[in-house]
Amino acid sequence: MVGSSKDRIEKQERVARVRRGAGAPILLTSHEAVSWYLEGVRTHVSLAGPPVLAVRADSEGDTLFVADNEADRLIAEELLPSDAARIVRVPWWIPPAVAAAEDAGSASAVGEAAVAGELRAARAPMLSAEISRYRMLGRDVARAVTDAVVGDVGPEQSEWEIASLVAAGLVSRGIDPLVVLVTGAGRVSYRHPLPTSAQLGERAMIVVCGRREGLIANATRWIGAGVDDEPILAVERAFLDASAPGARLDEAFAAGCSAYERFGFDSGEWRRHHQGGPAGYAGRDPRATASTRDLLVENQAFAWNPSAPGVKVEDTMLRGAEGWEALTVDDRWPSVSYAGMLRPIARPY
Repeated sequence: MVGSSKDRIEKQERVARVRRGAGAPILLTSHEAVSWYLEGVRTHVSLAGPPVLAVRADSEGDTLFVADNEADRLIAEELLPSDAARIVRVPWWIPPAVAAAEDAGSASAVGEAAVAGELRAARAPMLSAEISRYRMLGRDVARAVTDAVVGDVGPEQSEWEIASLVAAGLVSRGIDPLVVLVTGAGRVSYRHPLPTSAQLGERAMIVVCGRREGLIANATRWIGAGVDDEPILAVERAFLDASAPGARLDEAFAAGCSAYERFGFDSGEWRRHHQGGPAGYAGRDPRATASTRDLLVENQAFAWNPSAPGVKVEDTMLRGAEGWEALTVDDRWPSVSYAGMLRPIARPY
């Protein structure tokens, strides 16, 4: 059990405000909502499967609907003692989300979809204990990538080999490897390059999304030959400068997208890949678009990832009272100072 009872109480208060606004109990059924609300519990068995528990939050307290074959482990290893006291064990053949929705007391409950924006707003300002956990996760994700490429890695190695080293480094640190992408020089045109047997060649990209205690850290790194990183760093900076507390997400998105042409890229480059957005308990929470109007707040995490053919930059960052803090950092990785921040550049073989 790694959760903070103090943070848990604050999260209950936030969801209670959503519940009062909806005028009904709230059902939490997604990985991001349940793991956030229950202080980082592991909600999965299969990384591709649905959550093994759901939560009904009402005025009388929280009820957890837990798959019966997972309940003992969750009680012993994951849940705070206060949460283990109100569990409904659900037969393995019934999804917990279905059991929660069909419970006699849940007839008038509201599902996540009806209050999605309100729940994102509740998750957005990170609390002290989860910020501390996020910092440790970010450092560990960055170190796993560095460890994978130090030593004898060279252009003759395959994308699969590097992906296996990265994944092993994540798992050895208790991190779920949600995404591990690797592309060698021959495939850099692909924005989501699932690794293959192809050799790395003169320049290669590694992209990771790692989850631990519910939080997800995202980072991109390049190895081999360097290029002029300043233009893509300038686009990233436009996203960052616009992501100020009090601004709207669609405004930050527009500011970053408009920077592509200003710094020498095709004006429509932003259309060819998503640009990232707020981060935390989902890979992007939410992915920024022209129609995501979420209000940005202090102590909110982001992972913007502007890209163009052969270039991409991405780190998980926290926007605090003093400005930006990059979480996915490892001092062993080469970097340059850009607009007052250290940003990663290609690590030579």
